[in-house]
Amino acid sequence: MSLNLVEGVAAKKMPAPISRIAERFALLKKYKRAGLVTFISANDPNPDVFAEILEGLPSAGADIIEIGIPFTDPAADGPSIQASSQRALKHKTDVKAVLKAVEKFREDEIETPVVLMGYYNPIYRYGPQEFAEHAAKAGVDGVIVVDLPPEEAEELDVHLRAHNLHLIFLTAPTSSDARLPAIVGRASGFVYYVSIAGITGTATADEHAVAKAVARLRKHTRLPIAVGFGIKTPEQAKAIAAHCDAAVVGSAIVDVIAKGVKADGTPEAGLSNKVLEFVKTLATGIRNAWP
Repeated sequence: MSLNLVEGVAAKKMPAPISRIAERFALLKKYKRAGLVTFISANDPNPDVFAEILEGLPSAGADIIEIGIPFTDPAADGPSIQASSQRALKHKTDVKAVLKAVEKFREDEIETPVVLMGYYNPIYRYGPQEFAEHAAKAGVDGVIVVDLPPEEAEELDVHLRAHNLHLIFLTAPTSSDARLPAIVGRASGFVYYVSIAGITGTATADEHAVAKAVARLRKHTRLPIAVGFGIKTPEQAKAIAAHCDAAVVGSAIVDVIAKGVKADGTPEAGLSNKVLEFVKTLATGIRNAWP
């Protein structure tokens, strides 16, 4: 990224480019439909099959792709995503490996936004400044750090902003009206509403509760609102997407991967196709969510 210096003299400050995330939500609004955000853990079940799935997600209907950075202690994740992290860690998947995978993906796909999701420890060990610089260079568009509250986010966010990367925050049913301004005031890209209390993949999102929560959130922010956790089927994705700007599906996709992994850890033939076919059903449901 340019340092805005020309022969030692500060150059005229240029406006930040429109991000892929903003462009994608603008396109969704134009076509009057909600988006599908898909989550997969990097290098799950192995680097080759992961690359096949990642490459196929845009044409399968994913509007935004979340890639999980595997971590040894994913406290906010349920059994499905914890298991996916463990499968990925067997392939020595670290932050550097995740960024390399995104860089490879960007050789052919330049339009679909990519958001990295994980915990702060691996990013901190990598170095916040180096992480932001390398993530932007690889083609990342945003970051979700599930254990980094807004009050402690500046040491990372200052570097993300410098590289036009979004820091996306989670809100939950327990986020009070007094607390929400601190969260959404720091957020950029979109706001991620966690539809259930607790860890991922352990309960089902309630459509009526989500509708009320999203309406409350819209009083605090103009950012798009994505809803995740507890969405397991195309029917549920459609129901939730009717009330928000995008529905996030993670554990259900990861479960398809898990079912295609043999006892010895090797993937069954055609696993990537099975995952992508499931994503297509989710996308079809969501595309019919808005009236």
